[in-house]
Amino acid sequence: MAHTTTTRNLSGQESPLVLTELGRVRFDLSKTVWLWGMLLPGLLVGIPNAAFTPIAVSLLLTFFTLCLGHSVGLHRGIIHQAYKMGPKTRAILVYLAVLSGLGGPLSWIRMHAVRDYWQNRGDCPRLFAYNHSLFRDFFWNLHLRFEPADDRANCRLADSVLTDRWLRFLEATWPIHNLLLAVPVYLWLGPGGTAICICARTAGGILGHWAVGYASHVFGEQPHVVLGAKESGTNNWLLGVFSFGEGFHNNHHAYPWSARMGSMPWDIDLGWYVVRGLEKVGVIHEIRNAFGGWQGQFTDPGAVSSPGAQWATEPADR
Repeated sequence: MAHTTTTRNLSGQESPLVLTELGRVRFDLSKTVWLWGMLLPGLLVGIPNAAFTPIAVSLLLTFFTLCLGHSVGLHRGIIHQAYKMGPKTRAILVYLAVLSGLGGPLSWIRMHAVRDYWQNRGDCPRLFAYNHSLFRDFFWNLHLRFEPADDRANCRLADSVLTDRWLRFLEATWPIHNLLLAVPVYLWLGPGGTAICICARTAGGILGHWAVGYASHVFGEQPHVVLGAKESGTNNWLLGVFSFGEGFHNNHHAYPWSARMGSMPWDIDLGWYVVRGLEKVGVIHEIRNAFGGWQGQFTDPGAVSSPGAQWATEPADR
C-alpha cells in the first residue's frame, strides 16, 4: 500500500489541488451529466432486464472499444507510440476508442500528458497524486476538470497529434457516435438491451477505468521506482488481468513506451496479446517492448530491471 498521508501547509490546512499559476480546477457539468446519465439507466433499466444476449453483446463491445480501441489504440499506440501503424488502422482504432464512451480522444491525450508530466516530478500537485481517499478521488477525477495555464505538458506528445483532423473531428462529435451506436442496439435488443449495451457498459467503462487508475497507484507491488517522481504506480496481477494489462502500472510508469505492460510469463496482459495479433495480420509494426519475448527477460537497451530501477530512458523513435 503506497500512500496514507494528506499534504498540509504550515497552518495545518490542506494545500490547494493545483497551484493557481499551474492552472485551475473547475466542476465539469458535461462530464458529470454524461456519467450519471449513463449510470442511472444502466442500473434502473439495464439490471432488471439483464439477459444472456445483451450481456454477451456488451462484453464484446467492451473488448473492441476498451481493449482494442482505448488501451491498445489510443493509449499504447497514439499516446506512447509503442508501435507504428498506418493511417487507416489508426483511424479505426481511435474510432473504437471513442465508442467506449470515455470521452473525446484529444481530451484524453491532453489530460494523460498533463498527469504524466506532473506525476514524474517531485512537486506533483495534489490533484494528480494519490495522498487521498477513494471517495475524494471519485469526485475529483469523475466530476472535475483541470485547465492548465500553459502547454508545457504537450512536449510529451508527437507534433502531429493535436493537429490531426480525424482526432479533432472525433473530439467535437464523440457523444454523437455513442448515441448513434444505440440506434441499431435498440432496434435489435430493445430498451432493456440498450440500457445494458450502451448505458451500463459506458458507465462501467468510466468507473472501471477510474478504479483501476486509483488502485494501481495505491495497492500492489512496486518493483521499479522512478527516481524524482511523485508517483511510480503499482503492479496488481488481478487488476492487470481485468484491465487488459493496464493494472501492471508500475511497469508502465517505468517503461511507458513499451507495448507490453505485463513483465512476467504469468502476467496476463490481454492488450499485449492483441498487439501481437495485430502484428501478425500486418496492420502494425516496429513494436517497442521493454520486456522481451514471452519470458519476461529485459532485452531493450533502455530497460533497467533491478528493484529501485532508475527511469528507463525512452529509446529514440524508430
